[in-house]
Amino acid sequence: MEPSVAVVFGTRPEMIKLAPIVRALGPRARVVHTGQHFDDSMSRTFLDQLRIGDPDHHLEVGGLTRGAQIGHATVAIEHLLLETRPDVVVVQGDTNSGLAGALAANAAEIPIVHLEAGLRSFDRAMPEEHNRVLIDALADRCLAPHETNARLLEAEGIAADRIRVTGSTLRDALVDMLPGDDARAALRDDLGVEADRYVLATVHRAENADSEDKLRTILTQLGDLELPVVLPLHPRTRARAAEFDLGGLLDRLTVVEPLGYREFIGLAADCALMVSDSGGVQEEATIVKRPVVIVRNSTERPEILGTFAHLVPVGPGIGDTARELLTDVAATHAALAALPYPYGDDATARCVAAIAELVGGR
Repeated sequence: MEPSVAVVFGTRPEMIKLAPIVRALGPRARVVHTGQHFDDSMSRTFLDQLRIGDPDHHLEVGGLTRGAQIGHATVAIEHLLLETRPDVVVVQGDTNSGLAGALAANAAEIPIVHLEAGLRSFDRAMPEEHNRVLIDALADRCLAPHETNARLLEAEGIAADRIRVTGSTLRDALVDMLPGDDARAALRDDLGVEADRYVLATVHRAENADSEDKLRTILTQLGDLELPVVLPLHPRTRARAAEFDLGGLLDRLTVVEPLGYREFIGLAADCALMVSDSGGVQEEATIVKRPVVIVRNSTERPEILGTFAHLVPVGPGIGDTARELLTDVAATHAALAALPYPYGDDATARCVAAIAELVGGR
């Protein structure tokens, strides 16, 4: 009997990076969607564009507190695993869904593969840092995107035979989805912006969106830039901006509804620079060869600091750093275009091979 692989996700970044794995596994994959991102604009569109199709199982644990999400999802996934008995469980990244999948698999005594293992910000204020450390401790295979991540895992005492440096599947997902020149031009025309003459921004992390002072500062800094700023507005950020009466600051920006992945990367590929608090956007910048100002206190991707990424805490440094990068856009883009992708080649094949190790290569 062909081995089955339960692939657990619940958020857009997980969907994106796991999509190449799901497609490569074919009928062996059993997709489990926890529902952590439960808004159709944040989930359904991504599933369709990534060609994952309908999940085999949907658990609907969105809209809960972090502890409730992890607890409910762990119980639901464990019940599912005990019923279906997959040979391996695959989780990705540092989400509540990923931790719940790893805890459930551990309880059901099913091997665990952790895609994107070994990332560390060393910032214990980040819930994601706790999640990723716990998942790595449980995983039977830690698939590190970079040698730096493998060394961090070894430093934490994780045995070398549990670690594989596979690279990142993000480039496989992005290249498969990136719109062509005509489609990207149409996206820009719809927004009234020109190639290399706009900023693409995202704000969604709780420490930024849920703080009135921080959100006000971020929006003010974006609005003060000389170029138009396109802001796909996350539902959480939209709600907080309304609550904090920040509509006037949003009016200075080109605010759009959350975008599908194809549309977002199409805009990312042609922007002057990005400003974001997202983990995924940092890596996307290394593929589309655009600079990104990371609006956070820490990053789990130090290997791209000073080249593609520039870490700036909330404050006037956002605008200062952005303006410096915009001084000579053509030169900045040319310098980044000459840099190699830091997360390797053939990542999907390497990840599938590592998964196969746990089922005897069947």
